[in-house]
Amino acid sequence: MEGITQIHTSGSRKTAVARVFLKPGSGAIVINTKLLSVYFHRQTLVDAVMQPLIITNTTGNYDLRVTVKGGGTTGQAGAIRHAIARALLRVNREEFHDPLKKADLLTRDQRVKERKKYGLKRARKAPTYRKR
Repeated sequence: MEGITQIHTSGSRKTAVARVFLKPGSGAIVINTKLLSVYFHRQTLVDAVMQPLIITNTTGNYDLRVTVKGGGTTGQAGAIRHAIARALLRVNREEFHDPLKKADLLTRDQRVKERKKYGLKRARKAPTYRKR
């Protein structure tokens, strides 16, 4: 990462969109002006956000400033994870591509909530059938 002061990438999951600004530093992660552990209360979401950094062994090497909007907490964590993986790929493609690809962090998860259909209670749940 010689000569590059900051890398900007974006990632998305469901309806959440995250923008990540990565620069060399001490490992601080700030999401919408809050620290990572304050923004996400569940440990599973914190682990999901940290997954690309753990896989590439760069946990304390970069400072991350994240802005995320839309969706819920799980979608936002997935969007941040996707954006961090893309940013790390731009730092060192030769070294980081294979482990990130093997962990399936570079592809966008396309699954979104299916819309509700008329005559049904939800997207696929039908009302109880009564013969008599």
